[in-house]
Amino acid sequence: MTLKTPTIRRYLLQRTLLFSLLGFGVLLLVASQAYQSSVKENGKLVARTVAESTFNAMYLIMSQGWTRQQLEQFVGQLESSGSDEDLRVSVFRGPVVVDKFGPIEQAPFDAAMTAALAQGEILEEVEGDHLRTLYPLTAREVCTACHTNARVGDPLGLIEVKQNLEPQLKAANKSLLLYLLALAPLPLLLAYWSVRSITHNVNNSLNHLTESIQRVESLDDLNSLHNQQIQFGFREFNGIYGQVSHLAGKLHSIAVDKDLLEFEIRLLEKCVITSEVVRDWREYVNALILDINQVIQIFTMFSIFKVDDELFDLEIFWLSPPTEQSRSMMEQTVIERLRSHRELFGHGEFKIRHNIADHGSTPLHLTEEEVDLQAKSLLVETPKIGGIVGIGVQADTVRDQTKLLVIESILSTLLNVVGSVKAIYKYTRDLEYYATRDPLTNLYNQRMFWELLDYELDRSNRHGYKTALLLIDLDNFKSVNDGYGHSSGDRLLTGLANELEKQLDTGTVLARYGGDEFVVVLPDASLESAGELAERLLKTTQDYRLEREEGDTLHATCSIGVGVFPDHGDNRKDLFMFVDNLMYRAKSMGKDRIALPDDKDLADIFRDMNEKSLLVSKAIEERSILPAFQPITPQSGGLRAVEVLSRIQLPDNTLMTAGEFIEIAETMGKVHLIDYIVTEKAFDAVRRTGYDGLIFINLSPRSVLVADFLKKIRSLVSEYQIEPERIVFEITERDTVKNMSVLEKFVKSLKDQGHQLAIDDFGSGFSSFHYLKYLPIDFVKIEGEFIANMANDKRDMAFVTSITQLAQELNVQTVAEFVETEEVLALVREAGIDYAQGYLLGRPGLELEGL
Repeated sequence: MTLKTPTIRRYLLQRTLLFSLLGFGVLLLVASQAYQSSVKENGKLVARTVAESTFNAMYLIMSQGWTRQQLEQFVGQLESSGSDEDLRVSVFRGPVVVDKFGPIEQAPFDAAMTAALAQGEILEEVEGDHLRTLYPLTAREVCTACHTNARVGDPLGLIEVKQNLEPQLKAANKSLLLYLLALAPLPLLLAYWSVRSITHNVNNSLNHLTESIQRVESLDDLNSLHNQQIQFGFREFNGIYGQVSHLAGKLHSIAVDKDLLEFEIRLLEKCVITSEVVRDWREYVNALILDINQVIQIFTMFSIFKVDDELFDLEIFWLSPPTEQSRSMMEQTVIERLRSHRELFGHGEFKIRHNIADHGSTPLHLTEEEVDLQAKSLLVETPKIGGIVGIGVQADTVRDQTKLLVIESILSTLLNVVGSVKAIYKYTRDLEYYATRDPLTNLYNQRMFWELLDYELDRSNRHGYKTALLLIDLDNFKSVNDGYGHSSGDRLLTGLANELEKQLDTGTVLARYGGDEFVVVLPDASLESAGELAERLLKTTQDYRLEREEGDTLHATCSIGVGVFPDHGDNRKDLFMFVDNLMYRAKSMGKDRIALPDDKDLADIFRDMNEKSLLVSKAIEERSILPAFQPITPQSGGLRAVEVLSRIQLPDNTLMTAGEFIEIAETMGKVHLIDYIVTEKAFDAVRRTGYDGLIFINLSPRSVLVADFLKKIRSLVSEYQIEPERIVFEITERDTVKNMSVLEKFVKSLKDQGHQLAIDDFGSGFSSFHYLKYLPIDFVKIEGEFIANMANDKRDMAFVTSITQLAQELNVQTVAEFVETEEVLALVREAGIDYAQGYLLGRPGLELEGL
């Protein structure tokens, strides 16, 4: 049940009536008590007066020589005269007089009378409405003439005066009550008039205050309320209104219009980045300008992207088509404003692009003052993801501080959204290219080669024709890199790739397999046509010359192996191994030649392949596979690390690298056994040497699929007492399993055991980014081709920088592979990469000690 809240008027009336009644009662009580006290005091005065008058009368009588009989008759008449009245006087003879003149008939003395006689002082007693006064009679000088036995000051007797004050008090109280009742309506009327006057003024003040508050519908109304000066009928209300006005001022400084807030919410809803937004990001920004203008008038918006240290992309977005003068002034104003930030834009060129949101609207003409005074920008010292370093608008709201805050909030949002969209747009374009192309030569990369080879072999099966495969390996190319530098080697590879591509017909695939190896897929071809193409490619390589700036000339030769599907292999791995063996046969025959298969070669090659398979199988059975350790060097004080690589000890004490036997082991379905052996031997070396850094171990796809692999790893970790977090398992984008759900489950199990995870060859395809999004990655090892070419190709440098920034945003550590020169190492450090790995920092070795 809800209690009814009273009004101020009713409250005041109730309290006034209550306090008036209480006051009336208190006044009556106090006045009555005061009057009673006054009557009693007057009675005491009367009693003394009567006593003294009686004594003086007795003294006068005795001094005139009255006889004793006359005196007794006087006293008797005095006592009997007040017996029926409210005042009674009695005279008592004391012991001195009794001794002299004898006793008379009188009441015996009580304690009070005895005390008054003994003390010789007047004694007064009050009992209710009755007053008793005892007046002692003391002997004077003249008294000793008759009372010879008394001395001056001796008590001769007492005069007792008794008064009944009740009638007087009742009459007084009755009169007082009548007077107060007669006066009572006057204060009530005055109280009612005062309450009515007060409530009238209070209601007027409250109504005025309420109306002022109810008129507030927007920030402008808050400002009006803050600036109003109103005087009310009471100082207290003036103070309340002052506080409300002060609150309105504070709210105006921190509040946001509902329309602006709703707009910001709608803007955030539009910040969902879709593939359409990425593809048409400029149209997306144009649409944002149209939306913003529904709330705030914004004529232009500009964004600045840092391409490199010497070039900036300036994108200017217009609400409507600008006049040439407005366009020129805006360009000049924005660039001048950017130039004022010398540390960011003090040097370099601006590449300007204009975009128009509404082509059909009236041309926009801005004055120089409008352009210069109403531009608002947000710049950052460090480029955001995508290279964006600034964004700004030209709007008519800079003077309103609240709207200015909203604009800054919008700019902060747009800075990240536009930057992210541009970044994804850039990444998408780069990924579309680098997912299929080699960054140095622009040829198809190894990943795309395998996909195209699968496609052509499948077509061959379905249509019944043959497909040729050529493997080209440059002779002694390492000497070019060592003798003339990697930049010269890269230029030689690029130029030669262009020349080789010119020799191919449409439909023929040329790819860079890796390093100095190229592969050619020739559809619908016989061994003869494949041999003819190999001859042309061999001659092209022999004829190619690279003129160096130093004045000398570089050239190269190559060895080529040729095979045909399905004659020399009925699947891609067997065919590739067959061609690879032929290519090595061409090298063993003196290089700079072609190795075409004949019947004798077929037997020899298959025998060699069988021998390699037997060698790998034997190495697995005898556990002669050895771990090799390559240092991974931290660049900023992190933990030291090594990568574990696989090697097979050959009978002549040479080592076979993993690239020579991993594919054979995969074909045999035993690659996971190699992982077991190498991992266990690596753990043994870690325990034996006391190595305390990170251990990077490569995982084959087969290991991911083997049911007991995780159980085996857990057993080895426990046996060799190695902290799980020190073990970093590497998965390679182009080699790992294609079933994402299987991979996610496997990775989760690894993480549950406490291990870390790395992506190898990051950037070699789309899957790398897919893994980074869905898997709990701790390290990314950036594709070595990008790292090796950082110093020579701006695209590689930009791609490495972008990957590094993305990894930093996701709190993932980075590793740079193929660091083989001091120049590349310096660029790696400048880019902020956490670890570096390569021949410059250390080659793979069988000993872990000292690393």
